[in-house]
Amino acid sequence: MLSLTRQALLGLGLAAAFVQASAAQVAFPQRPVTMIVGFAAGGPSDVVARLVAAPMGADLGQPVVVENIPGAGGTIGHARLLQARPDGHVIMLGGLGQATVPTLYRRLPFDPVGSVKPIGLINEVPMTIVARRTFPASSLAEFVAVARREGERLNIGNAGVGSTSHLCGLLLMSALGTPMTTVPYRGSALVLNDLVSGTLDVGCDQTTNTAEQIRSGTIRALAVSTAERVAALPDLPTAAEAGLAEMRMSGWTMLYAHAGTPQPVLERLNRALLAALRDEGLVRRFADLGTAPVAADRATPEAGRAFWDAEIARWRPLILASNQFAD
Repeated sequence: MLSLTRQALLGLGLAAAFVQASAAQVAFPQRPVTMIVGFAAGGPSDVVARLVAAPMGADLGQPVVVENIPGAGGTIGHARLLQARPDGHVIMLGGLGQATVPTLYRRLPFDPVGSVKPIGLINEVPMTIVARRTFPASSLAEFVAVARREGERLNIGNAGVGSTSHLCGLLLMSALGTPMTTVPYRGSALVLNDLVSGTLDVGCDQTTNTAEQIRSGTIRALAVSTAERVAALPDLPTAAEAGLAEMRMSGWTMLYAHAGTPQPVLERLNRALLAALRDEGLVRRFADLGTAPVAADRATPEAGRAFWDAEIARWRPLILASNQFAD
């Protein structure tokens, strides 16, 4: 009889635990979710965040509100995430900069890798090498000749140390074998503004930020950094076609949660992300911008972690070789 009683109690305990776990999953979210973007409004990360936020909110049954907290290569936004309760109601969208912060920032007050968990990879974005409309080169081959002749008399803008555009510029100068004068801005939108006005010579940024200006003719496109041409910009040659095979990279964006986020909440956020990546409106808009959602098997927390680790390892040697640090 005692054994049966113990079995019954054990069964009741397991049933209660199951109900509690199910309730925890159902209870999230209890209020709007804030998606932190560590860069200025109007830049490529912000564009992706706002496209993802609406369909994620529809799946969650609560709005997902984008909050821009720019500065220090995204680390201010990261610190803001760590100040929030680790319950999934504050998440963060990060880009390639999340892979450079561990090397660029040597004295951060938090662990940039261990303090967060990937929710899932969103997309990979081709990079475009662009110039002011009056730049004296109409092709990448002509640009290479001008850049090697002019060197540091040319200025190349980026969205800040550690940003995707900064890394693209480093890779471009490495491929060219010549330096240019690097001009950091507080966000990609400001770089684009100065390219359009003609006060900046060169930029290297994601198609999500440059495609519309390229099509309108307000800036001059020289090449795309991917192995194949981009469907949204079919006339734009690859850097490899123009003789710079080393100039190959993509930007990317990923959602992150506080490392203390409960696993059921992380899984619920991932399901909402997967639903957003299937949204027809998002897919169409991504295509207009020269990108696409990643496949579902690449948008899991586990795949995101493996991808992030590989990107950290890829970019660390280039940053160390450049001897450019953010602190």
